[in-house]
Amino acid sequence: MSNKKNQFPIRVYYEDTDAGGIVFYANYLKFFERARTEMLREIGINQSFFLEQNIGFVVRRVEMDNIASAKLDDLLNVTTTISELKRASLRFTQQITNQENTLLCTATVLVACVNLARAKPCAIPQAILGAFEGAR
Repeated sequence: MSNKKNQFPIRVYYEDTDAGGIVFYANYLKFFERARTEMLREIGINQSFFLEQNIGFVVRRVEMDNIASAKLDDLLNVTTTISELKRASLRFTQQITNQENTLLCTATVLVACVNLARAKPCAIPQAILGAFEGAR
């Protein structure tokens, strides 16, 4: 399967690091979240429009592997692909590399489509499903 890759650059700021200038591990989750959100924007999915209709996407599962450390002022690149698309969920595969193209962190994120008013899983609306299929 040939998945389209979305690239998202992130600069490491002081607020992202611990006292030693190393990125705090939980901040990688924030970087992954931003990259997924920007990927959605690029393929025409406006999350606020769907929130108004009580449709949301929630993280159900994350598997993350911290391989090496990012440091203050590093320029990171987050690569995101849609690796699996189902009726009510999708799986993203993501990785973070630094300016030397060293792999720092990988994640697989399972996201479920939810009817927010009922707090229950629901099918991904066809308009969104089509956009996701085009991004694969």
